[in-house]
Amino acid sequence: MTDQTTTIVVPFTIRKRGGRKLILTPDGFIAQPIQRARPDNALLKALARGFRWKKMLQEGDYQTLEEIADAENINPSYVSRLLRMTLLAPEIVEAILAGRQQAGLTMARAMQPFPMEWNIQRNQFS
Repeated sequence: MTDQTTTIVVPFTIRKRGGRKLILTPDGFIAQPIQRARPDNALLKALARGFRWKKMLQEGDYQTLEEIADAENINPSYVSRLLRMTLLAPEIVEAILAGRQQAGLTMARAMQPFPMEWNIQRNQFS
């Protein structure tokens, strides 16, 4: 057995765009970096609070939104907006939990009124 070295040459160029590095192949294809899941802590906390308050209402711990607001020392309209998040489509909730939510789904956007139909939600938040 002889010692042989094999050299493989892969031509590519690295360019910076918007502070990110992109790999350009000879045929002009741009290799996109793998997007890592980035959980939005504000959305996660809002979902958790909303589902916790929903459970408390269902179990009879509280009778009204105002009672929750008084107990949490926050505005009743805020309680209402977070409770509304429990009506998001299951796929959207799962995406938020995994940090894979669409870029358009921010805390500010989630706090605004949205349609109750899950198909419309999926289109609106994509």
